[in-house]
Amino acid sequence: MIQLLSVAIVAGLFFGCWTRWFDRDDPSGSGDWETLSDLRNEYPGKICSKPLAIEARTLSGLTVAAAGDVIYLRDTTKGFVCRNQDQPRPKMCKDYRVRFSCPRSFCKVCWTQWYNRDAPSGTGDWESLTNLRTENPGQICVSPMSIEAVTSDTLTPALSTGQTFIYNQNEGLVCHNTDQESGLCLDYKVRFGCPC
Repeated sequence: MIQLLSVAIVAGLFFGCWTRWFDRDDPSGSGDWETLSDLRNEYPGKICSKPLAIEARTLSGLTVAAAGDVIYLRDTTKGFVCRNQDQPRPKMCKDYRVRFSCPRSFCKVCWTQWYNRDAPSGTGDWESLTNLRTENPGQICVSPMSIEAVTSDTLTPALSTGQTFIYNQNEGLVCHNTDQESGLCLDYKVRFGCPC
């Protein structure tokens, strides 16, 4: 439960938005070099001057941990590097893509309407991105940059309620009744920030 709440706090308070995914190199040479300086040269103006976080995934969508590669570099000042020489022979690095979290001042966001597809009866309040996309085809962008969630009655920000939930722009908001001290989630509504 603590992990879920910490994810919510990180997603909601510190990150403004995520950039698009960038993939400028492949591991065919000495490795996969997704360095910030090279990415900025190839994509001017698309990455903020001081990223808050970096995320890397394989082109097939695996996390770094799931891919199992030894990573040489992954930070917000230099970018991401997977070197073939660090992998057990004859293995090469997977092909990675990266994106960066930038402050809200960098983000140009257009907000969707508010969505409230579920109430906390049953197992909880499921404002999941997957379900919302199914029920509202074409209304939510492919890669949301941010999310906002509030209670549907008093418009209290979700992060101020003290409840435990999954909350990020990739999954939406999922609140399980069993994770709450009161035994019941509040009723939430969400909206997503999309590129304008």
